[in-house]
Amino acid sequence: MSRLVLATKNSGKILEIKELIRNLPVEIVACSAYKDIPEIVEDGETFEDNATSKALGVAKATGEVALADDSGLEVDALHGAPGVHSARFAGEGIPRGRERDRANYEKLLSLLEGVEDAGRTARFRCVVAIATPDGRVRLAHGVCEGKIASAPRGYGGFGYDPVFIPNGHSKSFAELPQETKNSMSHRAGALKAVLPLIEELFHK
Repeated sequence: MSRLVLATKNSGKILEIKELIRNLPVEIVACSAYKDIPEIVEDGETFEDNATSKALGVAKATGEVALADDSGLEVDALHGAPGVHSARFAGEGIPRGRERDRANYEKLLSLLEGVEDAGRTARFRCVVAIATPDGRVRLAHGVCEGKIASAPRGYGGFGYDPVFIPNGHSKSFAELPQETKNSMSHRAGALKAVLPLIEELFHK
């Protein structure tokens, strides 16, 4: 069976991606299953740059087709911030995981203090890159529109999920069932768009 390597160490993201592409006839493994994969610096100016760098780096290091995504939150009242800096919005020195997630969305909420509900529009944006060891890359995009809550709500998901309310819902991503989130999320949209591209790469 063909193998697809996920170019991320984020456990929440790995579970979400595996669920969304579970019907693909490929073996899905995380890059942590391999030794000596170099740390890839996410210093691109766009989501496309970062997703491409991660996918290519892991594909070349493992010799397998690799999938990477770069995603972030764009808040209109903050002129599109945090954007590509979403994962490190509160600073570089905070450990990955729940502690960093909390610091990021608490900083976001502090910056939006006093902004009325109508001005709290935002969107999650995701770019998925598929790369082969010989350097071929395909990209797909997904967007989910919504708004920022006035306080964190719910305990599910990861990242900014507790403060993001998708359009058409009154609950945050962290309050909604995983299957509901997966039906509308930015990552779900990008992965749905990338499925035929994955099949194309594996059959060439």
